[in-house]
Amino acid sequence: MTDELIFYTNPMSRGRVVRWMLEETGQPYRTELLDYGTTMKAPDYLSINPMGKVPALRHGETVVTEAAAICAYLADAFPQAGLAPLPGDRLRGPYYRWLFFAAGPVEAAVSNTALGFVVPEGREKMMGYGSLADTLNALEGAVSQSAYITGDSFTAADVYVGSQIGFGMQFGTIQKRPAFERYWDRLSKRPAALRAKEIDDALMPRRP
Repeated sequence: MTDELIFYTNPMSRGRVVRWMLEETGQPYRTELLDYGTTMKAPDYLSINPMGKVPALRHGETVVTEAAAICAYLADAFPQAGLAPLPGDRLRGPYYRWLFFAAGPVEAAVSNTALGFVVPEGREKMMGYGSLADTLNALEGAVSQSAYITGDSFTAADVYVGSQIGFGMQFGTIQKRPAFERYWDRLSKRPAALRAKEIDDALMPRRP
């Protein structure tokens, strides 16, 4: 596809995950910076994402929201970047599994715990993640098996899973387990990750 990529974001958002993914693709893109409570809630942007949240991506006539979905979309839209196992590859299953495990159970468990929400005893079965401990134990096992989440090759799943772990450890919502630290250290040194961080850090509001 040759349509322009337009990236809607704010440097203090999950848009950082998508910025990294865009840098991994090597494709040119245009950034539209939005502010909370103003341009994010303006009619023009609400026509793109009715939730009034970032990140969002427009690729020609296609609009994608939700960071994990954008990562998966970009990997498929630009297969030459090698950021997803090809259809029919046996690794396609683990790739989807852990990408959406991080977007579902991990995101929910970490967010609920950070907000002080405690699942009542005996009601764990009602939650998709069961408990924070179960979720983090499963995640630890996943990142301990090989260099990357699906084996020896880096994929879009590592962008999303790694971001969850990196941000979680940074803000104290995910324990700094050795396996997490080793995995994140490996990912955070990637040239695309460093470029994305430099770009977004430069866009952060300056303190007076």
